[in-house]
Amino acid sequence: MRTRRRLSVALTATLLLATACGEDSKPDPMRDQQWALDALKLPDAWDKAKGEDTVIAVVDTGANLDHPDLKGRLVDGHDFVDGDDEPKDANGHGTHVAGIAAAHTDNGTGIAGAAPGAKIMPVRVLGANGSGDNAAITKGIVWAADQGADVINLSLGESGLMARLLKGGVLNDAITHAHDKGAVVVAAAGNDGTVLQPYKVDTPVLVVGASDQDGKPADFSNFGAQQAVSAPGVGILSTLPTYKTKETLKNDSGYGELDGTSMAAPYVSAVAALLHQQDRTPDQIMKAIRDTAKNPDKAAKLGLGIVDARAAVASAKD
Repeated sequence: MRTRRRLSVALTATLLLATACGEDSKPDPMRDQQWALDALKLPDAWDKAKGEDTVIAVVDTGANLDHPDLKGRLVDGHDFVDGDDEPKDANGHGTHVAGIAAAHTDNGTGIAGAAPGAKIMPVRVLGANGSGDNAAITKGIVWAADQGADVINLSLGESGLMARLLKGGVLNDAITHAHDKGAVVVAAAGNDGTVLQPYKVDTPVLVVGASDQDGKPADFSNFGAQQAVSAPGVGILSTLPTYKTKETLKNDSGYGELDGTSMAAPYVSAVAALLHQQDRTPDQIMKAIRDTAKNPDKAAKLGLGIVDARAAVASAKD
């Protein structure tokens, strides 16, 4: 998996551990380092919805099931790699994605989740090296939908998800199945910096590219997918396993920064969770996110624009 790493560039493991443990006495000690929450206007959106009674399935490498900022936020998941009901993250990627979407908020530890009221369903379809096959990914999507997931996050761009979807077939069918079961499917665009062919119109998926702190397209982000939106994906701080994995060889503090469209997608999944709390259908949710995205400079690489959570939750249900 080619997720771009920033684990030790701006933050040392010592500083991460100290702030994660609440030494500055803030509700979420590392909140000030989460620039993306403010860029998406999420705190303003929380006045109307926090994603209560919503389950976000993270179809990925699993999760650190005992992480202090995730424990209690998780519902039962499944491991399609080992074939059991303990989707423990042996890579680190899924834990990072899960924390972005719905880490504990106002708990005196670590970071704030983008959908503070939502729950995470960890579904492991990728192995320790971050790769997986069509069969496992398809089973994971269908299983999550059948288990009642309201939002399904596919931060699988580095595993060739885009190419697989463009070819049509079982993954497209799985996404359509999930949509028909009432789930919003959100997919990362990938990190190759290339133009994507448009998705088939009949595949109901919300594609997400990455933007930076200046509101510009990230240089690594794929673009060109039909009706894609963008969200922050550079220097994204989130949870990581507290044990050694591929992503935590030099930092097992439980937190770190990563870059990638994989980090942008769960922010959009979180906004979808907020809208789900407002009793919107999957089609209404995708429309609200797309219609309210902001792209004042008409940057083609941002697609329809950067997601605006405040505007989305305030929009009419149409």
